[in-house]
Amino acid sequence: MTLVQAKLSPNAVRELQSICQSFGNDKGELINILHKSQDFCGYLPPDVQEVIAEELDIPVSTVYGVVTFYSLFVMEPRGKHHISICTGTACFVKGAMDVMDEFKLLLGIDVGETTPDGKFSIDSLRCIGACGLAPVVMVGEKIYGRITPDDVINILDDYKDK
Repeated sequence: MTLVQAKLSPNAVRELQSICQSFGNDKGELINILHKSQDFCGYLPPDVQEVIAEELDIPVSTVYGVVTFYSLFVMEPRGKHHISICTGTACFVKGAMDVMDEFKLLLGIDVGETTPDGKFSIDSLRCIGACGLAPVVMVGEKIYGRITPDDVINILDDYKDK
């Protein structure tokens, strides 16, 4: 175990090793392993990446490169309710930036940040393939379509006590 891994509990290290083993420690399964590891940890900090690299016998830089390339992988903890605002062409043209500004105003955070209570975080993404519903917002896995700035307060209210 390396010094970085020492930050993880022994149980967490064992679970990450188990995830890697469930894919045969196959480096070709790196993306699937990262998905399952992020589901387990909530995000992919350097110590998690190091365990995965060690188990797959690949450089940490390879794991880091994949984590930073794909926007669905994150290295910082997200809020309990992660809000993604689509800023692809259709959503942008139909007012996604106004919707984003309303989320930022009501939550008091910027894109890439998490509220101090850890309840909400915001990011933008390019396209989720729901252009007919533009502008689109995702909270976790739930998709909201044809959103206006006036809808934002109601969306947040849905998650206030969850």
